Amino acid sequence: MTNHYQFDVSMSCSGCSGAVERALSKLKGVTSVKTDLKSQTVDVETTPDVEFETVQAKIAKTGKTINGGRTL
Repeated sequence: MTNHYQFDVSMSCSGCSGAVERALSKLKGVTSVKTDLKSQTVDVETTPDVEFETVQAKIAKTGKTINGGRTL
């Protein structure tokens, strides 16, 4: 079983989405990261031990604005 989180993140270019992807891919337990510039979303799949708040904090460290998030 995996956790699936989606975040609404303000990203203006591929460099922004790339920074988020790189940061999350370094987080232990993250199995998949998909960013979508058009919809301004980041979909993250993790192992069951990675909490929503942990992923959210990692995105926040990139300096991007998080406008919302949810568990799917």
